[in-house]
Amino acid sequence: MTHTHPLRGVTCLLGGLLLFACMDTTVKYLTARYSVPLIFAVRYGVNLLLIAAVFAPRQGRQLVETRRTALVLIRGACLTATSLAVGLALKRMPVAETTAIGYVAPIIIVLAAGPILGERVGWVGWTAAVMGFSGVLLIARPGAGLEPFGVLCALGAAGANACYQLLSRLLAATERTRALLFYTALVGTLAVGAVVPWFLGDRAPTMAEIALFLLVSTLGTV
Repeated sequence: MTHTHPLRGVTCLLGGLLLFACMDTTVKYLTARYSVPLIFAVRYGVNLLLIAAVFAPRQGRQLVETRRTALVLIRGACLTATSLAVGLALKRMPVAETTAIGYVAPIIIVLAAGPILGERVGWVGWTAAVMGFSGVLLIARPGAGLEPFGVLCALGAAGANACYQLLSRLLAATERTRALLFYTALVGTLAVGAVVPWFLGDRAPTMAEIALFLLVSTLGTV
């Protein structure tokens, strides 16, 4: 028998949203001074080190063992794509508009939850999705003055995020959470790290900026 804890789930989700909001705001500040690939190379690299340092001594091989490895890697790639797209959007648009457009993701998830996950979406879910979509149209309406490429990046991030969330729900039944976290960080580190040498720039970060880089990584990990 499966025991569900909706209140605990809602609390965790709200906590995660708060952390990501803080992370996005910090990323927005850093994008004015550094390239998006550099920011997220540090974000995922430090993320990987933190997860390895905290969990590897106790988890051992369990940290890298998976049952559906291909889907686990695709999930990690989806989050990496989401991060880069959000970073590019934040470089061109305010945080509020970028975040609001990103809430297209719940609409995609509601539409896909039935056919992909076999979950029944009630009227509450549909109402929330419609209200969210209405809010997106209100903010990203024609003539709102938002940069088209920035809007496109935000919409791309929403699509990739929806795929990431659906895969997270699908894999939760068979994979350990810590293993999912590890492979997400590993995929992000390898993918972004492969291109970051072309985006290093020639500006040395200050101590305060180094602290912000580390803050982005810590918020993303937690």
